[in-house]
Order: sequence, then structure tokens, then C-alpha cells
Amino acid sequence: MASPPRRLSSLLYSLLPSSLAPIPLFHALPIYPLLLSSVFSPSLSRSLSSSMAPELQQDGETLPQNNNTYASDHEALHKTKVTVVGSGNWGSVAAKLIASNTLRLSSFHDEVRMWVFEETLPSGEKLTDAINRNNENVKYLPGIKLGKNVVADPDLENAVNGANMLVFVTPHQFMEGICKRLVGKIKGDVEAISLIKGMEVKMEGPCMISTLISEQLGINCCVLMGANIANEIALEKFSEATVGYRENRAIAEKWVHLFSTPYFIVTPVQDVEGVELCGTLKNVVAIAAGFVDGLEMGNNTKAAIMRIGLREMKAFSKMLFSSVKDSTFFESCGVADLITTCLGGRNRKVAEAFARSGGKRSFDELEAEMLQGQKLQGVSTAKEVYEVLSHRGWLEFFPLFATVHEICIGSLPPSAIVEHSERKPEL
Repeated sequence: MASPPRRLSSLLYSLLPSSLAPIPLFHALPIYPLLLSSVFSPSLSRSLSSSMAPELQQDGETLPQNNNTYASDHEALHKTKVTVVGSGNWGSVAAKLIASNTLRLSSFHDEVRMWVFEETLPSGEKLTDAINRNNENVKYLPGIKLGKNVVADPDLENAVNGANMLVFVTPHQFMEGICKRLVGKIKGDVEAISLIKGMEVKMEGPCMISTLISEQLGINCCVLMGANIANEIALEKFSEATVGYRENRAIAEKWVHLFSTPYFIVTPVQDVEGVELCGTLKNVVAIAAGFVDGLEMGNNTKAAIMRIGLREMKAFSKMLFSSVKDSTFFESCGVADLITTCLGGRNRKVAEAFARSGGKRSFDELEAEMLQGQKLQGVSTAKEVYEVLSHRGWLEFFPLFATVHEICIGSLPPSAIVEHSERKPEL
């Protein structure tokens, strides 16, 4: 009989590129990032640069150049610099993942800058000073070492200066202001990726965060979403994620290369909107799951809410963007992220407390009390989704999404979360 690891290996072969498929997963994981590095290794570039290094002439005499010095300088000049814009719970974990890879990959600068929204701790020390002194985010990820090559910087413009790859991971409601501050401060050839789960709703309609970044900064932006409870990844428990990209597969593979570790497996998918909407909408469903838990309705009810929520996620995504692929909902960013968020995420946790109070305690009050400075995404996303549904006349098609928002603002009691099942819209 096959051993459990080999059975799990068979189930997860799809996570690996086809060229690695014959390798059992638990053999492949430790070398997976190393094999990927061959795709982007600058060794060929270095050897060519060294062989073509110009000779120096002095007083008519040709002197051989030190090829090693030339190659070293050329390599340093072309190393990729990475900055993480954001330093909350997930932002700190992202910095930890990235920093472990920049140290061992010759194509990246060792140092990873992390922009920190400056705060003063109860001790009186600045948060950035505490992070740099302790090598950990003592407020948002205490007890976890980030890597000595992570440098906290409270100056946004300085943090992104010279960066070739930008990782955005802040609450989505802050992103428009951040982008406005960065206009004209970064080069057009910079690549970006958004780990942000949310969207902006404007007069002309919904705007995904990746689109906001691309349009305001004039740069390409991929997305990374998945079943990623930050504290579990910080403890290096096995997890996975999905990178959504538009056209350039090579850029997607570079992001995969930067984030992948033996315990964090990343898969590229050519569907930015689908991946990003999965990561955004699952927080609304997690609020509904929290209501069910707070009212002690049981696992059957919670499973039903999750199934209906997934159906509405898929329908909403495809009605907004016809390019969204059905298969995306079976990636880590889809059903897996929905499950883990409805079981253990912060949105579920705070929604449960809201329901237990009978809706008498506000989400703002509960957020401040329970999350120590972290931000909820589900409540604001539910409002934004409701605005889109209302504006387009789609409310009747999405009873779960509509009900979640109405409960959040106090128009309905938490118990109304199951009453939507009496309505059976044709999606």
C-alpha cells in the first residue's frame, strides 16, 4: 500500500511544472526553488559579459582586464531589487518569504526593503526602529524572525527608490492614496504584484486593485492570492498560493521564483481578474460564515453558506469580466482560500463576535478590540459589492452578498443570513 506522503505527492503533482511532474513532491520540494532558479539564473549573462569585457589601454599598451572584477560589477548593477509596500501581518510574512529567497538567488539583491506606516509603540519606540533592532515585527507578527536582510523604512518614496519589483500588501482602502504618492517616483519598467484583497468602486464601476496600480503608476501588475493564513505560513506550515498574470508568463514565473519555498508552493494562472476577485469576494462569504458560527447554527448550515457563497463568487466574477476562467475557482485562490477563510480567518472571527452580540456591537468597535491594529476587509468589500449590485440592478441575483451587507449595517438581524435561501434566483 502506498505511503501517505506518496499519495499526497500524487494529489499535488499539478502544483509543479510539467518538467518536474515525474519527481515525487516531497523529493521535489527542497529542490523546487533551485530548479526554478535555472530559468532566471544570470550565469550565462555573467559569463558572456566576462568574455566580452573590453581590454584597457594605457600608453599604447594593452592591459588585460580583471574579468572577475568586471563580472562582479556587472552582476551587482543588474541584480533585481525588491520592496514590500506594507508591513502588517501578511506583509511581514511576505517579506520573510521573499527575503529567504533573495539571500540564496544570485539574480536578486540580498536586501529587501519593507515600507512601514510608522507607529509609536506603548514603549515609546518607533515601530520601524523596533523591527530593525529585533528583526521582527513586534506588533503585527511577534515572535517571528523576518530575516536580517529585511530593512524597515518609514519613508515610502525612499523604500521604493531603485526597486525593480514592488510587492503591494496593504489594506485595500489605502491603496489609492499610496499610488498617488508614488506617481512619477518609480520607473516604467518596474514589475508589481498585489497581495491585496479588495476593490475600489468608482462612478464608472468597480476597479480591481491591480488595475488601479497599473493605471496610476503605468506598470504591469500581477496578483497573488490563496489559502494563506499569515500566521501559519510564518510558522512554515505547508501552504500554497496562485499568481494571476495577464500575458507575460516569464514575469509570472519570476514571481513564482521569488515567493516559492519548500513549504509555500506557488502556481501561475493566466487570469488576473479571476484570481483577484476570488481573493476579494471570499471575505464577504467569511463574514456570513462568522454569523453562522456566532448563532451556533452548525456545520451543515455553514457548509451550505460556503457553497452558495462560492456560486455567487463565480457568477459575480464572470458577470463583471467575461474573461474569468471556471478553472480558476479550483485553484488555491478559489475554493481553498474560501474554505480556510471561513474556518479560521479574521473576518469570520469578528463576524462571529458581532452575531453573538446580536448586532449590538459595531464592527469598528470589535475590529479595534480584537485585531490589534489589523484591518477587516470583508465588511468594506461587502459594501462595495452591494454598490455594484445595486447600480447594475443585480441585487436579486446575489441574495447572500446583499444580505451580508444589510446585516453589517444593521438593516437586518444576524439571523437573516439563512433567510436568503428562500429566494432562488436564476443566475
